Amino acid sequence: MKVVLLEDVKGKGKKGDIINVSDGYGRNYLMARGLAAEPTAQLQNDFSGKKSAQQYKIDMDTERANQNAKELEGKTFEMKVKGSDSGKLFGSVTTKEISELIKQKTGIDIDKKKLDAQVIKTFGTYAVTVKLYKGISAKVNINVVKED
Repeated sequence: MKVVLLEDVKGKGKKGDIINVSDGYGRNYLMARGLAAEPTAQLQNDFSGKKSAQQYKIDMDTERANQNAKELEGKTFEMKVKGSDSGKLFGSVTTKEISELIKQKTGIDIDKKKLDAQVIKTFGTYAVTVKLYKGISAKVNINVVKED
């Protein structure tokens, strides 16, 4: 018997897949628990529409991430902070501050959790990796200088 999975079923398939199962397993287990239904034309159209909408969203997110990566790649952002004459900062530069700086300068909103940076406690230039999407990242430089 053919059924359409309404939920992910371990060992059988993912939500929306049409699979062949034995009659007893299909009726007594999958359909009884609401994990599957008979493959009607309406149900198949619903799932194909959802899959195409999901794919469109993934494509748009990937395109946006690629544009942002091109815009950010290799840029240097200057951050003025207070510090001592010996080169140490009064405190440290956090990923939240870096994220706000990038948003202020470019308008690209980046979550602080998507920044791969070490703790910055001295003046200098630091390389920071910005993870924009699965497999898409950009490297930016943060130049930490003394505030006058």
